[in-house]
Amino acid sequence: MDAGWVSVYNQSKEERIMDRLEAIQNRHSVRQYTSRPIEGKVLERIKEEVDACNREGKLHIQLVTDEPKAFDSFMAHYGKFTGVCNYIALIGKQSLDLDERLGYYGQRLVITAQQLGLNTCWVAMSFGKRGVRRLTQKGEKLRCVIALGYGKTQGIAHKSRPMGELYEADGPLPAWFLRGMESAMLAPTAVNQQKFRFYLSGDQVKLQSTGGFYSKVDLGIVKYQFEVGAGLENFHWA
Repeated sequence: MDAGWVSVYNQSKEERIMDRLEAIQNRHSVRQYTSRPIEGKVLERIKEEVDACNREGKLHIQLVTDEPKAFDSFMAHYGKFTGVCNYIALIGKQSLDLDERLGYYGQRLVITAQQLGLNTCWVAMSFGKRGVRRLTQKGEKLRCVIALGYGKTQGIAHKSRPMGELYEADGPLPAWFLRGMESAMLAPTAVNQQKFRFYLSGDQVKLQSTGGFYSKVDLGIVKYQFEVGAGLENFHWA
């Protein structure tokens, strides 16, 4: 049995939450991958999580393994991707909130992958869309993909805007809100724009986009990470 599988799943609920926080802190975008295949319990767990995200989010996210063609294109090479043979295609039926749901559940898959010793990278443009679109059904939209595998490196941390530029509050900041903000600031966003802003009033939290492309996908990603850091038991979304 894979050691990563044991370390994540032979634990209490509280310990698993700490694992997610650690995964958020350690996870960075990776563009170069080794030839090591995803298999065994790690592959099984990723498939299970994809299925769970599809059920909960009413999505059609798909895991594709051992398929290098999607990243064997001019755009992929331009984006400096190498060795990508696995990816998660973020797909769902057209709706006003589709992008946010794909961002939220896509990031949940990213953090699960990190827990299992895998590396990831959100990819909006630098992949061969023609081949990936075959995975969609009528009325569905492919928004982006997540490169997945064992990275040649663990990536590097991105720079972040000061926390004070990313929120407004009508009173003192509780510890849970600060933890949520710290987690949200580590979230990957399009070209690291961090085009979002939180608003705190008591135990009510509101999250809004401040513009930019792929902003709704970013909102979903940031929302997931805030929830992990703050703890859903401590606040309500406004």
